[in-house]
Amino acid sequence: MNRALAVLTGGAFLSVVLGVLASGEPVASLVLGAVFAALGTAGFGWVRRREHLGWAAAYVVVQLPLAFVIFTINAGVGATLFLVVLVSQCVLLKLPLPALAVVIAVVPLVHLGMSLGAGLQEGLGTLVSVVFAAVVTELLQREKRSRGELAEAHAKLQDYAAQAERLATAQERNRVARDIHDGLGHALTVVQMQVKAARAVLPTDPGKADDVLAKAQDQAETALADVRRSVRTLREPRAVPPLPEALKALAEETSATGVPATLTVSGVERPLPDEAGEALYRAAQEGLTNVRKHARASRVEVLLDYGDAGVRVEVRDDGTGAGSAPATGFGLLGLRERAAHLGGKLALESAPGQGCTLSMEVPA
Repeated sequence: MNRALAVLTGGAFLSVVLGVLASGEPVASLVLGAVFAALGTAGFGWVRRREHLGWAAAYVVVQLPLAFVIFTINAGVGATLFLVVLVSQCVLLKLPLPALAVVIAVVPLVHLGMSLGAGLQEGLGTLVSVVFAAVVTELLQREKRSRGELAEAHAKLQDYAAQAERLATAQERNRVARDIHDGLGHALTVVQMQVKAARAVLPTDPGKADDVLAKAQDQAETALADVRRSVRTLREPRAVPPLPEALKALAEETSATGVPATLTVSGVERPLPDEAGEALYRAAQEGLTNVRKHARASRVEVLLDYGDAGVRVEVRDDGTGAGSAPATGFGLLGLRERAAHLGGKLALESAPGQGCTLSMEVPA
C-alpha cells in the first residue's frame, strides 16, 4: 500500500509540473508540490514505522495546510490527488475515527473561493473522492490483516498437526512395546519355564519331560504366529476366545510349569469391549508370569469378577511377596497405561512372606 501511494504521489507531482510548464502557473506550486511529495513518500514511511499517534498527528497538521496552499495556487488534478493521498495516509496511520472524519470534512473546503454552485459541485466531488479513498484503504488494510491472521492460524494448525502426529507416534510406539512385552515376552517366559521343568524331570521321567517340551514347542509356535500377525498389520486386534476361557488356558499353562493355578469366575458373564477384554487378559497374564518368575509360590488363584460397574481380574499367590518399594518394570508400566486409557485402575499389594495380589478393574 505504501508503494501504491508513493506512485500516486509521484503522479500527482508530475501533474503539477506539467501544469506549471504548460500554462505558466506560479512556480511556487512546483516547489510546494516537491515538498509535499518528499514528505508524502520518505516522511510518511518514517512516521508510519514509528507507530506513534503524536507523530501521525504532526504529519497531518503539516501536510493538510500544505495541500490547501498548493490547491489554492494550482487548482488542478495534481493538487486534488495530493488530498486523496493524504486521506488514505490518515487511514494507514490509524488516526482515531473522529480525527479522520475531521480531515475528510475539511478537505472539500479547498473550494470555498469558488462561486456557490461551482463550489458545491466541486466540493461534493472531492468529498466523494476522499471518502472513497478512505473506504478502499480501510478495506485493503482489513484484507491484509485477515491474510496475516489466516497465515498465523495456518501456522498454528500446522504446529498442532505436527504435535498430534508426534503424540500419535508416541502412543503407537508405546502400544507396540506393550504388545511385544505382553505377547512375545510372556511366550518366551513360559517356554523358558517349561524347558527348565523338562530338564528337571528328564533323568527320572522322560515321558513327562517330553510332554512338557511338547507344550513348550506349542507355545513357541503360537508366539511365532503372533509375531507374523504383528508384522502383517500392527493394528489388527488379537483374536482371543471369551475372557473366562482365555484365563482358564492361562491358569492351565501356569499349572503345567509346576505352580498349581485355579480360576474362579463370579457374577454374570457378559461380552466385553475388545480393549477391556485385552487389558484384563494382559493383567492376568502379567500376574501369572511374575508368579512363575519371582514368587516361589506353591499355588496361585485367579479371580474374574463381573461387577455392576466394571469387571475385575485378580491374581493372588502365596509366595514370598515383596517389600514396600514401588514395583517397576515394563509389564506393570504397560498395565498402568492400559488401565488409565480405559478409565480403570491397577493395584499391586505385596508384603514380605504374605504373597502378592495384582488386580485390574475397568468399566465395562
